[in-house]
Amino acid sequence: MKKILVISSSPRKGGNSDTLCDEFIKGAIEAGHNAEKIFLKDHKIEYCRGCLACTDTGKCVIKDDMGALLDKMLSSDVFVMASPVYFYTMCAQMKTFIDRTIPAYREFKNRDIYIIITAEDTDIKMMKKTKLLIVLKLFMKICLKVLERELLFMV
Repeated sequence: MKKILVISSSPRKGGNSDTLCDEFIKGAIEAGHNAEKIFLKDHKIEYCRGCLACTDTGKCVIKDDMGALLDKMLSSDVFVMASPVYFYTMCAQMKTFIDRTIPAYREFKNRDIYIIITAEDTDIKMMKKTKLLIVLKLFMKICLKVLERELLFMV
């Protein structure tokens, strides 16, 4: 049994991204795993200040909800990042969240990571070119040391 953390960055509860998170969780629970969803909109997460103090200490100097969210990520076997596509990139909530994961980059190894993205565009070629997908794949490969296994598109 795996411990799964789903991070929903949609600014709309019940929106397309959030609904897909719920379906992912439903499947995970049916498969016998434990799953929890974090809705970023419900948490206070300030912008990264770029001070890089966390590179020395492993902890961010900003006192908000992000420390607890990082602890949840680090205690999970699997995490899922979900974002709607806005102007061919991720929503601001996900970008802020990713920026604030710097203190824990080195500790995310050996985890399964899934990405859920939703968009109005039904052209798969355009979806593969979105800045969101490109940035998240680079984040996974360079920062988290995780390789992409499969892309699944639903239109």
